[in-house]
Amino acid sequence: MTSTDAHAVAEPTVEEAAALEQLYADFAAADMAPLWTQRAGLMPETPQPAAVPMLWRWSTLYPLAARSGELVPVGRGGERRAIALANPGLPGTAYATPTLWAAIQYLGPREEAPAHRHAQTAFRFVVEGEGVWTNVAGDPVAMRRGDLLLTPGMHFHEHHNTTDHPMAWVDGLDIPLVRQLDAGFFEFGPDELGTRATPAASRNERLWGHPGLRPIGAPPAPASPLMAYRWEHTDAALAAQLELEREGHPGVVSPGHAAVRFSNPATGGDALSTIRCEMHRLAAGARSATRRVAGSAVWQVFSGSGVVTVGTQRYEVATGDLFAVPSWAPVTITTDEGLDAFRFGDDPVFEALGLARTAVDNTQADEQEHA
Repeated sequence: MTSTDAHAVAEPTVEEAAALEQLYADFAAADMAPLWTQRAGLMPETPQPAAVPMLWRWSTLYPLAARSGELVPVGRGGERRAIALANPGLPGTAYATPTLWAAIQYLGPREEAPAHRHAQTAFRFVVEGEGVWTNVAGDPVAMRRGDLLLTPGMHFHEHHNTTDHPMAWVDGLDIPLVRQLDAGFFEFGPDELGTRATPAASRNERLWGHPGLRPIGAPPAPASPLMAYRWEHTDAALAAQLELEREGHPGVVSPGHAAVRFSNPATGGDALSTIRCEMHRLAAGARSATRRVAGSAVWQVFSGSGVVTVGTQRYEVATGDLFAVPSWAPVTITTDEGLDAFRFGDDPVFEALGLARTAVDNTQADEQEHA
C-alpha cells in the first residue's frame, strides 16, 4: 500500500451521505460552522489581504479637495472637510487598509474647524503650506511643511487657518481598527475656538521638545505628550545618517537608505499607541531592500521622485503621491534623484498582539553596494 493509498478516504454510502448532509443542515440551523470546511480561509499559510496595492496621485487629490472647498462648508455635522482614500479591495468602506484611514483635509482661507474629540487616534502630516494652527487640548500647535502633528485619542482638537490662502494636509487615523473593535466614542466640543493664539512653539513642545531630556515633573502618557515633530529635526537626523554612511559608520537601514521613527519622549515607544510613523530618505541612485511586513501601511512621498513596487504593481511616484501597502506585500523603492517619504502603519498593534513578522530581502541592496 502506498502512502497515497494509506490516506485515501472511502466513498460514503448513501446512508452516510444523507446523514452527513443532515449534519451540515443542523449545523447551519444552530448557527454553527465546522472548521474542516473552511480552515484554509480562516488560517491561510500566509496573509491573504482583501486590500490591494493602490496609488493616489497628489495631482488628482489636491484639485478635488480644492473643489470641495468651494462647495462644501466646514461646520457641525460633517465637522471636517476631509476626503478619505478608499481602497478598491475594500468595497463599501472608506478605508485605505483594513486598519488605517487616510484622507486629505482642506481648510480654506480664514476658515475654522470646530472642536471635537474621539476615541480614534489621529495625526496630520503636512506636505506643503503653513499658517494653520491645530489646538490640541487647548494647546495651539503650528502646522508647517514637513511637520508631523499628533492628536491622541479623546483629546479635543480644532483647526484654524490664519492666512488668506488654503492649506491641505494628510490625516491618518485608526478608524477601521476602532470600528472593528466596537470601541468608538465621539463628542462635540464648543462651537467657538478655545484659543486663537498663534505661538511659534506650543506648550507641549516647550516642555517635551528637548532631545534626550525628560521633564521629571510631567507624568508619562499612553501616547506621546509631544504633539509636534518638526521638519528641521527630522531633516537633520536623516541627513546625518547618510553623512555617517559616507564616512564609513553604521546607522542607515540599507545602502543609501536613512530612516527615523517618531517616538514618545516619555517612554521611547511609538509616538502613537496604534500607529507607527516613520520618515525615510533614499539618496540619489539608491534602492531599498525589499521588505514584507505582517500588517499594512500607507506611504506619502514628501519630496523627490522614484519608482515604487508593491507586490506586482509598479508606480512612478512624485511629491504628494500616496500608496497603500497591504499586509505581507513586498515593497521596494528606487530613485534616481533622491526621495523622502513618510510612512504610517499598524505595526504597534501587531507587536502588542504578538503577530508582528518581517521578511527582508537585502540581495538587491547588497548588489548595489558592491557594484
